[in-house]
Amino acid sequence: MEFRNLAVLGSGSWGTALAQAFSEKFENVFIWGRNPEEIDSINKKRENPRYLPDIPLKKNIQGSGDINFVIERGDIIIVAVPTQSIRDLLKKIDYPVDKPVISASKGIEIQSLKLISDVIQETLKIDKNLIFVLSGPSFAKEVALGLPTAVTLAGEINLGEKIQSKMNTSSFRLYLNEDIKGVQIGGAVKNVIAIATGASDGLGLGNNARAGIITRGLFEMTKVAKLFGGKPQTLYGLSGMGDLVLTATGELSRNRKFGFLLGKGLPVEKALKEVGQVVEGVKTVKAIKRIVDEKGVDLPISDVVYRVVYEGLSPSEAVSILMNRQPKREEF
Repeated sequence: MEFRNLAVLGSGSWGTALAQAFSEKFENVFIWGRNPEEIDSINKKRENPRYLPDIPLKKNIQGSGDINFVIERGDIIIVAVPTQSIRDLLKKIDYPVDKPVISASKGIEIQSLKLISDVIQETLKIDKNLIFVLSGPSFAKEVALGLPTAVTLAGEINLGEKIQSKMNTSSFRLYLNEDIKGVQIGGAVKNVIAIATGASDGLGLGNNARAGIITRGLFEMTKVAKLFGGKPQTLYGLSGMGDLVLTATGELSRNRKFGFLLGKGLPVEKALKEVGQVVEGVKTVKAIKRIVDEKGVDLPISDVVYRVVYEGLSPSEAVSILMNRQPKREEF
């Protein structure tokens, strides 16, 4: 299997950053986007001014609004669009897909409570061994700038080794992992925990509180991973702890910023508007709420995030609820 060209679905910050990062390893990178102005800017100005302003894009990156044009030309396909729109987007593909598909999106489909890998397999009807997941601590801007980044590539190990060999660059390092479910849960649930840490920082609760939320949030992530058949130890790697620390503390984090604005007293809609991009944790926490209700699992941090975002609970009241829970043993 020869990998000469790359297809990227999604011309937002993450899709564009991945196209930029991998452009040195492929002859051509074809990137699909739904916004004609963005695609025109990528092709003519070599820039994505809305999402990654002032970062010149490589000359072998070509944008298109025709998804089948992009799919047909890529030997590897990366999916980097908002999670809740993936199913509808993939249904538009007429070209038969029999090549590796890598999900770089993070979240759980709300309606079905399915992971993205399952949505891809159902929609494209491809061999599950062709489906991979890319996840880990990776802000789009830093990836696009070529700053050192290490992430996890999860999926079938033999084909995974070939993809890893092809896509490793001098600044973007891939580590292989076969636990595709655990890797996806890490990438999804960490966004919910990042909203909580952002709110804590917005309230001015200090470093101790932030560390406590991150640590107990990691425990919640492992509990969800087990429900989906993932391995808890996966959550201690790049796609779990690594991504959680970055998203919960980094200034470029949309989820943390959203939570921070809530902590400062902004209403949900105003906070979302100020962030200006998709805040995946807002959608993911809906799925987590359904999991809590259906499975009866105890996820206290995720629960109060849901109540703050959707039920009008104030961040300060959320803190009180968490701090006054029944004392218990520390579990791992």
